[in-house]
Amino acid sequence: MALICDLHSERAAQVSIAVTRAFVRLREMIGTHEDLARKVQKHDQQITSLYRHVEKLLRLPEPKKNPMGFIHPKDGKK
Repeated sequence: MALICDLHSERAAQVSIAVTRAFVRLREMIGTHEDLARKVQKHDQQITSLYRHVEKLLRLPEPKKNPMGFIHPKDGKK
């Protein structure tokens, strides 16, 4: 129904209703077919795992922090 909020047109309303009906029908099918429900659950878990891995890859590494000031070459202290 978010489409209706963004686009106030008859066509947007029709598309949003059609999408909602399709998802309702899909959930009804899943409820009556146990093996299909298991497959959907398995795919949901795989998608979640994939999303976590992509998120991890997209995180930027921590920048290396260089100390300020003079560092004595013998002991590495300022």
